[in-house]
Amino acid sequence: MNLILASASPRRKELLRQIGVQFNVKPVDICEDLQEGEEAEAYVRRLALEKAEAGLAHCGSDVTVLGSDTTVVVDGEVMGKPLDRDDAVATLQRLSGRSHQVMTAVALVSAEQSQVVVVKTDVCFRQLDTQECLDYWETGEPADKAGAYGIQGMGAVFVEKIKGSYSAVVGLPLAETAALLKQAGIPIWHSE
Repeated sequence: MNLILASASPRRKELLRQIGVQFNVKPVDICEDLQEGEEAEAYVRRLALEKAEAGLAHCGSDVTVLGSDTTVVVDGEVMGKPLDRDDAVATLQRLSGRSHQVMTAVALVSAEQSQVVVVKTDVCFRQLDTQECLDYWETGEPADKAGAYGIQGMGAVFVEKIKGSYSAVVGLPLAETAALLKQAGIPIWHSE
């Protein structure tokens, strides 16, 4: 069975390779705007499903498509990718010295079935000062990350503890993804 990853994310590709999944990459372009009144969990679920469905529409009915989306949530508010340096610094300062939630949804879609799971992980940041937020922005890492940080990169120095799935914070919850793949008959730990 052909698996398509409907994402250009290097982190998601690396995570799928980590569990030995064979796949092809076909990024899709969808509108990622939050709809009026949409709750964070519904938002991340919708985006993952729309990505997978767009991939299926593009690739044909003889494939299974994996779509995923990750967002950071503080006080019920979705913290997307930063617009610019000031937005990134404001986001990091809002996360400073407190816990937030990372939600990652995974959708697996084929002509026969559609499944979506959402994984929530609590992340606690240490206290950050403005200069280190500015310095972190200058590394380039936070520019394309929800919540303006990457736990798998230099942003790891901000994280005091997590409760939940580390791989979900990176961008793809591996235990849940492997379970979805198994249900669809797609093997993991497969050598090329």
